[in-house]
Amino acid sequence: MKTTLDLPDEIVREMKLRAVMQGRTLRDLVTEFLRQGLGMAAPRQAPQLSPDSPIQINENGFPVFRSGDNAPAQRMTIEQLLQLEQDALHSEDMQRAGLSV
Repeated sequence: MKTTLDLPDEIVREMKLRAVMQGRTLRDLVTEFLRQGLGMAAPRQAPQLSPDSPIQINENGFPVFRSGDNAPAQRMTIEQLLQLEQDALHSEDMQRAGLSV
């Protein structure tokens, strides 16, 4: 996600200098600093999946689930799939709020 921050010049200069000295991109360096400041662990490497796995990891690191040719989703329209997703999200939200579904 892109964002714009208004940071003091001396901090930006120091981050750029450190990035160059470490042979890293500014983006990677800032991401690491933010993770450390927020107490977040570094992201785990995606597990290696077998080529015949129904799960693939896309270029953004998100899992993509491939269904078989006879799966119900293969016969659904985009609108039906989106409605199914919205229904599932609504149900999850209701359960988190402690309300009956």
